Amino acid sequence: MSIQERVLALTCSLIERESVTPDDAGCQAIIGSRLRDVGFQIQEFEAHGVRNLWASIGNNGNHLLFAGHTDVVPAGNLEEWDSHPFTPTLREGKLFGRGASDMKASLASMVVAAEDLIENDEIGAGRISFLITSDEEGPAVHGTKFAIEQLSKRGVRPDFCIVGEPSSTKKLGDTIRCGRRGSINAYLQFKGIQGHVAYPDDARNPIHESTRAIYNLISKRWDEGNDYFPPTSLQVSNVQAGTGAINVIPSSANYHFNIRFNNEQTVEGIQSWVEGELERHNIEFEVAWQLSGLPFLTERGFLLETAENVVEQETEITPTLSTGGGTSDGRFIAKWKGDTGKAVEVIELGPSNASIHQVNEFVEIRDLAPLSRIYRKIARDLIQKEQV
Repeated sequence: MSIQERVLALTCSLIERESVTPDDAGCQAIIGSRLRDVGFQIQEFEAHGVRNLWASIGNNGNHLLFAGHTDVVPAGNLEEWDSHPFTPTLREGKLFGRGASDMKASLASMVVAAEDLIENDEIGAGRISFLITSDEEGPAVHGTKFAIEQLSKRGVRPDFCIVGEPSSTKKLGDTIRCGRRGSINAYLQFKGIQGHVAYPDDARNPIHESTRAIYNLISKRWDEGNDYFPPTSLQVSNVQAGTGAINVIPSSANYHFNIRFNNEQTVEGIQSWVEGELERHNIEFEVAWQLSGLPFLTERGFLLETAENVVEQETEITPTLSTGGGTSDGRFIAKWKGDTGKAVEVIELGPSNASIHQVNEFVEIRDLAPLSRIYRKIARDLIQKEQV
């Protein structure tokens, strides 16, 4: 079978499994069996219904990690799909199905790349591993983060990592993500005094009182960004107030907002400014913070240079380096430090993200073989290089 046929067949097998977070639905068993057949040692880390697969081959030299997730977001309204989301469907040169691009095609491409590396004896003295979770689209507490904690106790730490997130935009390889912004959520409640709208002097309207403070939060210019990151951004995502009656001043107004921040900012600095701004307006409030992830950045080095060269050779496209998009498990892997204290070099490289989380999610069939060859060539060049 050709590379395209092998990647396509494996991608279809994975799409058939309804692996909505945190259910792996047997995907990791399929991947683990393929990797075991070519010599990988397999281990599983399971916690709170989340499955994590660790596969490794080789003992010395440079260590490359392929990372990804088998879980997918819910399909939504099935009537809006042109074909069943968990029935892989080929039409118009595309493979349709939930998880096709995010990220079962990447996983299949990685597995086939590893098989070819071993068949052609290209690992040499290096080491290749896989870390695959079923909880990337969800809370991400018992997935990659948990597995890294277990592996770190054993002294395991890769040198390089390729996360198979769909990084490309219009064409395969046009974008490589070399980092991600940090993400912090705030749950903010302004407190007032409930009363009749006809007697505002006997009440205190938290909606009115919060207006100027919220305006100042959303209009703040945090920074101008830098060579790698766009400016920090605050976006209100939910507003709730009122009792349902039009003649009642509510006792509280609730705002949920998210701040995507670059490496010009710190969590402590963001929280301090926001809380200081709220206090300045003399409003009664409570705020709870949830940190989703810190920003990470892989600066230009051997991993990025290798990936850029391979992508350009395979696609004749010079990739753009980006830190845009949401969060990914790369934020955990980049902070994975061993005895040396050196961070892992992490990039995200995969197919187009044009249809991710959408109805009729798809991946271009023509991209499957090139993507697998890109993974294989990057791996070969990294693990055969003099040890880092």
